Amino acid sequence: MQRILCLLAIGVCANVVVSLTASAQTAPEVTLTRFECGTGTAPMDPARFSDTFSFPELKLTLTFSCYLVKHGAEYMVWDTGFAVGENPNAPKVSIVDQMKKLNLTPDQITYVGISHYHGDHIGQAGLFPKSTLLIGKGDWDALTAKQPAPGVNPARFANWIGGGGKVEPVALDKDVFGDGTVMILGTPGHTPGHQSLLVRLKQKGPVILTGDASHFRENYDGNGVPTFNTDRAQTLASIDRVKKVAANLKATVIIQHDPRDVDKLPAFPVAAQ
Repeated sequence: MQRILCLLAIGVCANVVVSLTASAQTAPEVTLTRFECGTGTAPMDPARFSDTFSFPELKLTLTFSCYLVKHGAEYMVWDTGFAVGENPNAPKVSIVDQMKKLNLTPDQITYVGISHYHGDHIGQAGLFPKSTLLIGKGDWDALTAKQPAPGVNPARFANWIGGGGKVEPVALDKDVFGDGTVMILGTPGHTPGHQSLLVRLKQKGPVILTGDASHFRENYDGNGVPTFNTDRAQTLASIDRVKKVAANLKATVIIQHDPRDVDKLPAFPVAAQ
């Protein structure tokens, strides 16, 4: 009997080892690449970015960033910046043209994740009509309202609003690929359905892309709230959430508009792993 139990135990252990080995072998590769999606031509107006009159002397020219997440054989674009030629801040090269250097086409992009509906994050969304749109439910409701409010830009989402593409309005958080490596975090306040993105990289570790939960380091550190945010209390709660997630996971926080955070990822076309 004892010999039988011993053999059974050995068998169970062997199965566990085989299972863990198979799991390690099949774990998808996850990488994160930054696209250039525009460059500010003038310093921001500090008065607009703080409702407590903080940083009156701060002179910072914002940058505009978009990202590509590779998860095994699937891809996700996060934010799409301005459209080429849209304004003086717009990029000179589209995301699609940048993707060509990675031998990728729009049809290979499974998801387009949008942090929020403002024009500097959605300009090239229409270049990915076959991709599933992942957008905060509060923002989707605002985009599909009979009379969209000022600052809401439904035209860029005509493909999905008209039923030409699949859309998933994200109410809270979303585990994009189902294995915890890429997670949308609900961070409302800047807009009703604002989202941030958590990407767990094997070598670099967790990375949080903040969207516009904060626009620059001083507001992030000091809990600053822009005058044009839709909800002050939600903004503060979302900043607090990002800080706590970052602390608990020892994550790298990338403030998408702060040019001082650009170097936290390798320069295109190299990806962080």
